[in-house]
Amino acid sequence: MRKIGFLMFSLFVVCSAYGQITKQGHVNTNKFKQLKQELPTPNLERTASGKPGKEYTQQKVDYVMDIVLDDANTKITGSETITYHNNSKDELEYLWVQLDQNMRAADSKTPDISPNSIPKKISKNRFNRAFPEERFDGGFNIMSVTNKDGSALSHTINQTMMRINLTEPLASGATFEFNISWWYNINNHRTDGGRSGYEHFKENNNNNYVIAQFYPRMCVYDNVEGWQNDQFWGRSEFALEFGDFTVNITVPEDHMLGATGVLQNESEVLTKQEQKRLAKARKTFGDVVIIRTQKEAEKIEKSKASRTKTWKFIAKNVRDYAFATSRKFIWDAMAVAINGKTVMAYSLYSKEANPLYGDHSTKAVAQTLKTYSKYTFDYPYHKAISVDGQMGMEYPQICFNPGRPDLPNGGYSDRMKYRMIKVTIHEVGHNFFPMIVNSDERQWTWMDEGLNSYMEMLAELDYDKDFPIVRGYPKNIVKYMSGDQSRIAPIMSKGDNVYSFGANAYGKPATALWILRETIMGKELFDHAFKTYSQRWMFKHPSPADFFRTMEDASGIDLDWFWRGWFYTTDVTDIGIKGVKKYTTKESENTVEFLEDTSNGLGFSKNADKYHYEITYEKPGGLVMPIIVEFTYKDGTKEKKTYPAQIWRYNDKEVRKVFSSNKQIESIQIDPDLETADVDTSNNSFPKEKTNKFEKFKNKIKG
Repeated sequence: MRKIGFLMFSLFVVCSAYGQITKQGHVNTNKFKQLKQELPTPNLERTASGKPGKEYTQQKVDYVMDIVLDDANTKITGSETITYHNNSKDELEYLWVQLDQNMRAADSKTPDISPNSIPKKISKNRFNRAFPEERFDGGFNIMSVTNKDGSALSHTINQTMMRINLTEPLASGATFEFNISWWYNINNHRTDGGRSGYEHFKENNNNNYVIAQFYPRMCVYDNVEGWQNDQFWGRSEFALEFGDFTVNITVPEDHMLGATGVLQNESEVLTKQEQKRLAKARKTFGDVVIIRTQKEAEKIEKSKASRTKTWKFIAKNVRDYAFATSRKFIWDAMAVAINGKTVMAYSLYSKEANPLYGDHSTKAVAQTLKTYSKYTFDYPYHKAISVDGQMGMEYPQICFNPGRPDLPNGGYSDRMKYRMIKVTIHEVGHNFFPMIVNSDERQWTWMDEGLNSYMEMLAELDYDKDFPIVRGYPKNIVKYMSGDQSRIAPIMSKGDNVYSFGANAYGKPATALWILRETIMGKELFDHAFKTYSQRWMFKHPSPADFFRTMEDASGIDLDWFWRGWFYTTDVTDIGIKGVKKYTTKESENTVEFLEDTSNGLGFSKNADKYHYEITYEKPGGLVMPIIVEFTYKDGTKEKKTYPAQIWRYNDKEVRKVFSSNKQIESIQIDPDLETADVDTSNNSFPKEKTNKFEKFKNKIKG
């Protein structure tokens, strides 16, 4: 019995000890694990390299439209024939059409999805918009939906979407042709807001029209989303198919009009003088040529024509269509050389926008085309137009921009000038992203806004080397990233569900790309990879995975840790110096002994041939980033050392690194040039500075 009892006791002790040794397992939380779970499985349409595959397909949609603008009643009437090409391998039981103007319908749910409260004080303009006596009805009035032969075509309207109910599935490779006719009331975008509409001028009772989302447009169908038929709530923008447009636009006879596409009847809608000036502009590089002068526009706007004229356009391989028209418009132009091809930069603007627009608009358009073409691909269209639309919206070959003189003498401040140039560059830049690199704006706002905001920085600096960059520099995103985490969403969030839309969809992804180029990858590798992505996905539908994979594939750099941290989380950068130990060495025949120097500061108690510093770096922030260290020596010289982000792969909290020198160090500074968006620089220096560089920067720009 004793032996059995002893045996049982021994077994109990062994089992207990084994139980104490055994630890509970955990999932892989390493910041450097691959993005296998987050990214979709590659296939023959979208490859693991990020390149379109051999079986990549996309739909094509062609439109033939007749549009009439009723200036007296601020109303648009239209009819269209849509030819839908099913290039996918799937049979389609139905088709989906976007009715974006229904966001403005009297029964729209858009105003109901955003919480609001009673403010203490509000401007009259904002009050009238927030608390209208009667809701404006700007939704589509669908008059008919018919088959090619004119017979009624079954359809179902669901808010901003319309389903076309096919009598039989549309086979792979087949086409379907149908017709829609409609009308809607145009909104005053200056009083009611909106991405298009009209601006009213009480003087002479005139309107400037900037018109978009004016026609029922086909939804995208692809192998990523199926039908992209998410409702349009007003913020997250558009997903559209490429196609060919034939558009006839009827407006008052005295209007000047700009639109997507090549003008087919120039001699019918322009005066002989305007045609002559335009011919000169097409041969004038670097200088702006006035096509319709301010004096001519002022004369025209004083009397309204009773007759109309029709402008005829054809646009090949574009994803959308927009136009602007007014009797008030001044028109200027300049030829731009893009790798041996001539592209026209145009501006349309009222006298209220002069001289700001006359001085800078067309030049900003030209600079955008040059810079973006350099870093992506040659601009493929024949023109780009900037319109005095007093908003910021973009469409193929045309965009609507803000900016008017703001000084009492009719001049403009630097603040207004740079704002106008900035927005113009940004909106013209959208011709590249997403008008050509055609990402899904409804789902991934950052894929056009973020990439475009990054490219915008390069164009701004090309326009003016001292341009005041608003978004993109790492120091500019710190306030947002270090804010209340309950009000921050990852970049990989749908735009409708983001709190700080501008910072999240524009600023943070632009900053991420800037850091990749300037700090992590280097200009040469980044520029090659970014151009590769742009050219791979010209006139196609890229997804986030296609971008991430291409950037790695074309550069030879594993960036999964970067995408995960910056795009999938709301982690922040915070790297500091936890402590420094100093050592000298004592050599014997077979060994080297390190002797710690315990004197205060970074100085040593006695001279030596070599000084060794064991520096402990800490990382309170969640993001892994390179450690950029600047050492200042006692003789005033400096040396910079960068440790790759992979230094954190074994310990996400702190790491030790030895730095040896034959000179004594006076001070150590992390991220001296504010390259990493470090949210707390109070721990970036040793000995600790009373006022660090970022605090000095904040004090400089305070107010």
